[in-house]
Amino acid sequence: MSNPLKLGLAGLGTVGVSVVKRLALLENELAMSAGRSMRVTAVTARSRDKDRGVDLSNCTWFDDPVSLATNDDIDVYVELMGGDSGAAEDSVRAALKAGKHVVTANKALLAKHGNELAKLAEENGVQLNYEAAVAGGIPIIKTMREGMASNAISRVYGIMNGTCNYILTRMELEGLSFEECLQDAQRLGYAEADPTFDVEGNDTAHKLALLTSLAFGTQIEADSIFLEGITSLTTDDIKAADELGFRIKLLGVAQKTDTGIEQRVHPTMVPKSSAIAQISGVTNAVAVDGDAVGSITMSGPGAGGDATASAVVADLVDVARDFKIYPLGRPAAELQPYVRAKMRAHEGGYYIRLSVNDRPGAFASIAQRMAEHDISLESIVQRRSNGYFTNAQSEASEVVKPQAVVLITYETTEEAVRKALQQIEEDGHISAPPQMIRIERL
Repeated sequence: MSNPLKLGLAGLGTVGVSVVKRLALLENELAMSAGRSMRVTAVTARSRDKDRGVDLSNCTWFDDPVSLATNDDIDVYVELMGGDSGAAEDSVRAALKAGKHVVTANKALLAKHGNELAKLAEENGVQLNYEAAVAGGIPIIKTMREGMASNAISRVYGIMNGTCNYILTRMELEGLSFEECLQDAQRLGYAEADPTFDVEGNDTAHKLALLTSLAFGTQIEADSIFLEGITSLTTDDIKAADELGFRIKLLGVAQKTDTGIEQRVHPTMVPKSSAIAQISGVTNAVAVDGDAVGSITMSGPGAGGDATASAVVADLVDVARDFKIYPLGRPAAELQPYVRAKMRAHEGGYYIRLSVNDRPGAFASIAQRMAEHDISLESIVQRRSNGYFTNAQSEASEVVKPQAVVLITYETTEEAVRKALQQIEEDGHISAPPQMIRIERL
């Protein structure tokens, strides 16, 4: 059997420790599968004294990740620190230039610098593997880079953030508000103290950018993704979706159109009968539409120490086997420039919720604005609430609440919907910003 593959590990958080444990637990099995053993021989972390529950006594400690990444005594640099710049970027670049293979779980780094890093890996004849960067334990990178190489892919989409899916699941099942579900997610460790990166869709966008490149052979372009989070969703939206036969999921969607590549992250109404609608809690799922295989969907844990470590170790096995593949599925120099698609029609139309001031002519004006932009309405549902009294006025004076009106459109364009809603706001017929959710007939 060949000499051991020597690993330099940067980052000893939940995932890093899980990688060390998994390598030890399956040492013999992995050696047989890979054709050589794999050993962590050097590490770097913020603290040397912290008890992590793993034996690191035989490892050389480094205070500087770059020094570890370029050390002559390692073959592979495993970057698990996170961040799109600073130590993570500097050390990964240094490792590639020094002829070290790199395995990383860092989607933010790849979304921002992936084009350059892929080229750097190719120039230095080393591997850049990142299965753990997208959807945790789901082997979606390997599936798209290898298993679907003979397919022309038309669309890739999925639930790629467990925090958001957990919140939406709880809102539906228990009728809780977004704020209540977020607090529970933070208490259980599913959401960070500052959850903005997750709930505003940024985490999903980084993952989607990588899948888009693999699917369509384009350069990574995370800055061109249309982005909308879940913070504006209410229990009214969840209930309306349920009554209409849908569930709301935060989806990342990339698809090829006549005008370019469309990338978007936003809340989406999906039919309850669809595979993606069945994904609940912190589970992730990714679906790929190919011309040969049709649509395939993979689901599983999208985060967590063991699930992410599983993907990291799988990448290490590929390195140990000397399995070579272009990081982005094809030579970096042959990736096509990203061309952003124009706003297009979405099959199934849109769900629109308006808080309409209850006064003569309001509904007629709203319908007229929709007609002016060639938007046909499939249904209109008005939820009338009872009036209520306020102490600020005479007890005999009734204050009428704005009425919740739900519109379902036929297939139309996003541009048309947004223009119509802007004019409806300017007309003064609604008391709050409108809610718009795309409907996908998956």
